[in-house]
This record gives sequence, structure tokens and C-alpha cells, in this order.
Amino acid sequence: MKKQAIVHIALVVRDYDEAIEFYTQKLNFELLEDTYQPAQDKRWVVVAPLGSRETSILLARASNEEQERFIGNQAGGRVFLFLNTDDFWRDYNEMVAEGVEFVRPPKEADYGMVAVFKDLYGNLWDLVQFVEGHPIVSRVNL
Repeated sequence: MKKQAIVHIALVVRDYDEAIEFYTQKLNFELLEDTYQPAQDKRWVVVAPLGSRETSILLARASNEEQERFIGNQAGGRVFLFLNTDDFWRDYNEMVAEGVEFVRPPKEADYGMVAVFKDLYGNLWDLVQFVEGHPIVSRVNL
């Protein structure tokens, strides 16, 4: 049986260190790798939610003007990434306490509890806790 997985999602950032600080301090992600690549004069920086190993975020510093234009708007103003949680209110309250800006307040939907927040550059994220029985719940081990 064929098995594939999305391993990294590249997120264009302005600065490695400020992005690492936001994701590890405000969102409580783990820094999985931070390796300098001298041949390209860049860093390979990977973060992920605590305990998450299947999919992670590659923090990719913009290297030219065209890439810089997409910092904070990688999805054209739509929600770009979805952070699944096993305890919505715990994570929501921690993020609010850390100063994370929520642009849509928590609401209960048929698929679960959700609120929309911005990362440090303005990319939109859903913080979501899916209801039991939702198809994603059986695929994600939280």
C-alpha cells in the first residue's frame, strides 16, 4: 500500500529569529531544526506544534522582492493554515494571554469549535477543535 505525507509547508518570513520567537513563544511550537546552509547563505528552520511530527512548517526567509511581497499574504487573505487542538479553550486562552490577535472570535460550528487568528506577519490561521466523528479526528492523533 502506498503511503505519502506532507512533511513541510514553507511559510515565507521576513526574519528567521523573529519567526522562531513567535512560533515557539506565542504558539508554543517546538523548534525541530535550525541549521545554517553556507552554500546558499540561508537557514533550514523547522517548527511544529508540540508532539506533532507528521507535518511541520519550514520558516523560509524571503530572498528577493517578489517573495517579500507574499510575506503575510500567502493565501490571498484566506485562512492559510489550520491548527488542530485537543482542547480549544486551553489553547485559545493561552494564545490570548500571549498577545496573539484573533480576528474572528470563537464560534461553534457543525464541525467543531473555531476561531481565526493572525500570525506575526498577518497570515490567517484557524484554531480548531473538531467534533468527535469528524473525518479529520480519525486521521490525527491528538
